[in-house]
Amino acid sequence: MGETYEANAALKAEAAAAQVGGPAVGDDSGIEVDALGGSPGLYSARLASTQDERNRVLLDRLARTPRPWHARFVCVVALSLPGRATEAFRGERRGEIVEPRAGGHGFGYDPVFWVPEAGLTFAEMDPKEKHRWSHRGAAVRALVESGLLDQL
Repeated sequence: MGETYEANAALKAEAAAAQVGGPAVGDDSGIEVDALGGSPGLYSARLASTQDERNRVLLDRLARTPRPWHARFVCVVALSLPGRATEAFRGERRGEIVEPRAGGHGFGYDPVFWVPEAGLTFAEMDPKEKHRWSHRGAAVRALVESGLLDQL
């Protein structure tokens, strides 16, 4: 495991490129909570063994801190092209951690991540709307806008 989202995304992209013998994409993402000093960050998926437990642990850690609980989702998408340096593209979405959980769509921390501009949690958004607001959508848009995919 690398020490940054960029390093982890690049490791995944380069491993996939080596397996397929051609271009490949890798990604890494996490949620960073200001009141927790940016935690869980790179360790978002390792906070507990199930996602329900991860959400509970996150909310438990925040229980004694004042609201609002400002946070951001981060995603980095890396593109590995043979004979070229791997390039990384970052997307972020600022929001707040909320309790109680809300919504039935999405996965992960979506039920506790509220996007103020949308007035919804990620889990309350339909997939198309979530893509418009999401950190992953922003990272993929940055990759597409780079023009590198046109070179494939």
